[in-house]
Amino acid sequence: MNSIESNFVLDAKGLACPMPIVKTKKAMKDMEAGHVIEIQATDKGSKADLQAWAKSSGHEYLGTIEEGDVLKHFVRKSSGEEAVERKHDSVTDNGTLASKLGDENMVVLDVREKAEYAFKHIPGAISIPLGELETRMSELNEDKDIYVVCRTGNRSDMAAQLLAEKGFKNVINVVPGMSDWTADVESDIK
Repeated sequence: MNSIESNFVLDAKGLACPMPIVKTKKAMKDMEAGHVIEIQATDKGSKADLQAWAKSSGHEYLGTIEEGDVLKHFVRKSSGEEAVERKHDSVTDNGTLASKLGDENMVVLDVREKAEYAFKHIPGAISIPLGELETRMSELNEDKDIYVVCRTGNRSDMAAQLLAEKGFKNVINVVPGMSDWTADVESDIK
């Protein structure tokens, strides 16, 4: 079984609706924006409840893994990233990136958190979360076109700026990214 990285694990096992949501809301108040919470529940209705709550509250429901009677739900706390102004000047859209997949002169860099990547990512994408990029950029080939994706185009914008500052020449921010990606995806969840 894959283990998904989360920043906080909430035990809501044995609790009936609406308690898993109540406890999740309370736990998320103290979490940093962008962090991922894993909610462990046994209430079968908790998946639909958490999906609906995450959507209405602006958080991102990533997915659920079932292990026996336990449902492990993963939710990413909203970071308000939707409102950030973009600054990297080389930008493309999802359709353009989709048409270039398979070109050996390019690479897709996914800067979302590991849990976001595990549930759904572009086939062949390299996962380096934004927070690790500075220490791991040596893993990238400077000679290739680097298409940077995140959920909405804002973390990827920051990553593109960082790479450009460090001398990478061909860095392209993909907007809107995974929030609206309709081409093929892979999942590490089996």
